[in-house]
Amino acid sequence: MTIETQNPAPRELDVRPILRSGGEPFQAIMEAVNGLRPGQAFRLLAPFRPQPLFKVMEGRGFSHEAQETEGGDWEVLFTPKAASDPVEVSADADNPDTWPDPVEHLDLTELDPPEPMVRILATAERLQPGEVLFALLSREPIFLFPELSKRGHQWAGNFDETRTTFRIFVRVGDGG
Repeated sequence: MTIETQNPAPRELDVRPILRSGGEPFQAIMEAVNGLRPGQAFRLLAPFRPQPLFKVMEGRGFSHEAQETEGGDWEVLFTPKAASDPVEVSADADNPDTWPDPVEHLDLTELDPPEPMVRILATAERLQPGEVLFALLSREPIFLFPELSKRGHQWAGNFDETRTTFRIFVRVGDGG
């Protein structure tokens, strides 16, 4: 049984061979997602229900429909949401609307991981507590979020309307 699709045809990625060979499929998944056309869905085939990926894809503006197939594998169809993404904020962030204007603006969209994370953390280290930096990224910085929180910084961000650029504000904490 397969999940119904819509036009344009979903891009499909089968991560079962990657996992069988002992590999980590996350990078391949993100590359496939980054290569989607506007409005294009993404179909993932996996040997298990990829629960952690649901949150990542939700942050990128996709809803999901998952079903177990014969043999115990999973098929997940990620479909782009029509509405714009809400702004996500770190758990300890007070009202980001009251933050001061950024003192640093970084366009990191052309850099490959982990360089954007390295540059944001280095810039945050140079700023004074309470100052804000703004950065543009080509993907959601899921590994940056816990690092910012660990260092006492707050963040708020989301994808732009095209879903190709992630915008993040980082407010430097007292430890920064």
